[in-house]
Amino acid sequence: MSASSRQQEILRAIRLKGTCAISEIATSLSVSEETIRRDIKPMVAKGLVIKTHGKVTMPDDIKEPPFHMRMQENMDAKVKIATAVSRMIEDGETVFLHPGSTTNYVARALCDHSDLVILTNSAEISRTLVSGEGNEVYMAGGLLRTDDAASVGPTAIEFIKTFQVKTAVFAIGAVSPAGLMDFRLSEKEFCQAVMERSERVIVAVDHTKFERKGIVHISNLEDMDLLVTDREPPRELQDALKEAGVETLIAT
Repeated sequence: MSASSRQQEILRAIRLKGTCAISEIATSLSVSEETIRRDIKPMVAKGLVIKTHGKVTMPDDIKEPPFHMRMQENMDAKVKIATAVSRMIEDGETVFLHPGSTTNYVARALCDHSDLVILTNSAEISRTLVSGEGNEVYMAGGLLRTDDAASVGPTAIEFIKTFQVKTAVFAIGAVSPAGLMDFRLSEKEFCQAVMERSERVIVAVDHTKFERKGIVHISNLEDMDLLVTDREPPRELQDALKEAGVETLIAT
C-alpha cells in the first residue's frame, strides 16, 4: 500500500473513531509505527491531523458535527439562504438537492412550489418534499449512511446518470480558493456526476464553511455557477470566485 493510500486510511479511521493510537493504526495497516509516523508528518504540516502523545486526532475545524447538530447551527442564516435559493427555482423545474442541513431548509422552502421534479440521495429531503403540490420526488438507491440517511455508492451514481438537471443545489462542507471540499471520499464521484448533468450549479453554504478545511477535494470553483451565502466571503475567496466566473449572492 502506498503512503497516500495509507494516509486516506488514517483519515478514515480518525473520522470513525475521533482519536486513534499510532500503534493501533500500524497494526491495522500491517506496517511499523515508524512508517505511520512518517505518513502522519505531512498530514500534520497540512493541518489535516493533530499528533499528541502517540495518538492522532482530527482538528476541530475539519470535524463535521452530527447531522442533527448541523440542523441547529446558524439556523437563521441557513433559512435566509434557503429562501433566497428557493426564489431562483421556478415551478416545473427539475432540481437536484444534495444532502445537507442547508439543503434541508431549501427543501422546506420549496414546499410551496408545484410540479417540481426533485432528485436527491437524501431520505430527509425526500420525506420533506414527497407530499408537496404535485411534486415528483426521485431518490437514489444505494447504501444509506447512518449519520444523515443519504444514499451513496455505485447505485446512486448510476441513478443520477439517468437524468438531466436544470438546477443542482449543493451544501458543501468547505469552500476555499482551492475549490469545493467535503469530508467523505464517497461524495466526490457522485457530486461530479451531478454537476456534469446540471445546467446550473448553486452552492448554498453559510459563512462558517469559509473557515473550515475539508479533506476531500470535490471540484474546482469553475464547476459552480452561483454561491449563495449569508456574509461576504474572505477577500482571497472573493477574488478566486470572480476569476472562476462565479456569482455571489448574499442572502438577507
